[in-house]
Amino acid sequence: MRKIAFTFTVAASVFAASAHAAVDEARFQDAYRHVQAALAGDAAQVPAAVEKFSRLVQAEPGDPLLLANLGAVTAMQARATMLPWKKIGYAEDGMALQDKALALLAPAADARLQGGVPVTLLVKFTAANTFLAVPGFFGRGKQGGKLLLEVIGSPLFEQSPPGFRGDVWLRAASWARDGGKPDQAKSYLNAVIEHHAPQASQARQLLEQLK
Repeated sequence: MRKIAFTFTVAASVFAASAHAAVDEARFQDAYRHVQAALAGDAAQVPAAVEKFSRLVQAEPGDPLLLANLGAVTAMQARATMLPWKKIGYAEDGMALQDKALALLAPAADARLQGGVPVTLLVKFTAANTFLAVPGFFGRGKQGGKLLLEVIGSPLFEQSPPGFRGDVWLRAASWARDGGKPDQAKSYLNAVIEHHAPQASQARQLLEQLK
């Protein structure tokens, strides 16, 4: 039987953005608390994150940012089961939510800022992380890479906070390294350092590993 491995490197800043004004902020941060714990390695927190983001989506079903977050934590459930068909099901459900979030993006999302970051970039980055995390046989790696490049190439990217840009550059460096492009990976890591992003020390350590 084929072993199905899922590696999630979803950056915390993706989830840290505040929710839509129509969604209760306290409820959003409560859901985010479970995500933080899950990203730190506590898989038992994932179901709670899914449940709470599901309720937020029920309150605002057309909010692409909430859908993207729900898609990410839905796919993360694949790490908590040993059953291959369940892993596949969680991944497919998570990717379907990401597809819906991407489809709902409209020009207004460029102007809507969450945590200082345009929602368009947050949704695309969240989807990119999910697509790059699932196994290659899903055929989403190319789309994930394309979304990453769209985020980096957007005029909105340079206007975003350094912390978000640092997260994107680090993820892009990992993607380039895994794709056998060490020079491109170094370029992204150097961008983190040159722009004095909060992740600069981490970028320096990763550059040492690429030498």
